[in-house]
Amino acid sequence: MFNPGHVVFFISYLTPMNKRTFLKSSLAWAAAGLMPFDALAHWVQKYEHESAQTLASNEEFWEGVRQEYRLKPDYINLENGYYNFIPQKTLERYVEHVREVNYQGSYYMRTVQTENKRKIAAQLAALAGCLPEELIITRNTTESLDTIISGFDWKAGDEAVMAQQDYGAMLDMFKQVAKRHGVVNRVISLPNLPDSDDEIVNLYAQAITSNTRLLMVCHMVNITGQILPVRKICDMAHRKGVQVLVDGAHAFAHIQYKIAELNCDYYGTSLHKWLSVPLGAGFLYVRKEHVNRIWPLLADQENETTLARLNHTGTHPVHTDLTIADAIDFYQTLGPARKEERLRYLQTYWSSRVRSLPRIQLNTPAETTRACGIANVGVEGIKPSVLAETLLKQYKIFTVAIDGAGVHGCRITPNVYTSTQELDVFVSALKEISSH
Repeated sequence: MFNPGHVVFFISYLTPMNKRTFLKSSLAWAAAGLMPFDALAHWVQKYEHESAQTLASNEEFWEGVRQEYRLKPDYINLENGYYNFIPQKTLERYVEHVREVNYQGSYYMRTVQTENKRKIAAQLAALAGCLPEELIITRNTTESLDTIISGFDWKAGDEAVMAQQDYGAMLDMFKQVAKRHGVVNRVISLPNLPDSDDEIVNLYAQAITSNTRLLMVCHMVNITGQILPVRKICDMAHRKGVQVLVDGAHAFAHIQYKIAELNCDYYGTSLHKWLSVPLGAGFLYVRKEHVNRIWPLLADQENETTLARLNHTGTHPVHTDLTIADAIDFYQTLGPARKEERLRYLQTYWSSRVRSLPRIQLNTPAETTRACGIANVGVEGIKPSVLAETLLKQYKIFTVAIDGAGVHGCRITPNVYTSTQELDVFVSALKEISSH
């Protein structure tokens, strides 16, 4: 049930008028005995007449969404990119799944576990825009992408293309296959502020040779939030006979797209980030014609010819898999378009107010088509680690420092529960720090 005690910290940020509005709606929901998802659906319905773009700046609406979460009052959390908080109702459903699986024990594991996982994977496939037989549930992006990198049928002299700004775990796996199989890795460096899509596509194109077999690209660069022109990169690579692996860790349930429209060969993501699933879930997409060309990470089902051959996970927390369906329900109730527009609004809300300030370095493009909720900001003369420490200790703002791969600053990742009042605090802090 709705707990008014969960919103004490949140209320302190509101204007007197907004406080009255929020408390009135909250008490009405509680009195009606509505569960959080019911409350969210009721709240969203009240604003159905507003477009997603208009609603993005409607603070009253997002104040109502914020009540779905229990937020720690000790600091302003602007590091949601690692792990997104789970809405309270989703968390309650997760606990219910834990209890039910424990109640059934081995019976559940040996009877309906596989079928339930298949059904949930089909839900993910529908949301992601691919065929059910092309998607499996994994534990995270690293497992998904490393399955492809390590399972590729490499031969000595084969080449792979990637970027210095790609995630470290995947770069490490490419280094391993280089040592193990004699693969040559060609590493490019992405500009933080590109002039055009062509600039990005050409960087990848110039790294491709006649020996290149696989290209890895981020859909959204994790350290800067830059959205890369994935479809154009895939089309270019395919014209050269090169397969493409896409890291979608920060794109899925953040921006709207369909995997089929990207024209990639493989796509991996985590679900504990922007879909707000409990830890331990991701997915891997493999284009149908490639299913039997990849060696499994864990050997099982030797005679299996479907994508299930890559999906041996052993005994794992199946209750996390079950909660994926609840997370999808929350995401769709809120509305993918509403979420994307709000995240982009929050990012531009703060970044546009500091981008032109002396000593401030924005490491994320200003164009709204090249970024959404994530951005990276540095202060000239201050190490990112010092900036992050200062923000936390002096201003009670939690971020993460990035210092490498041509990016020097703090990654800022608000979410739908972030208020503009919190971002005002952040902007004020940046102005003070950069003026000293």
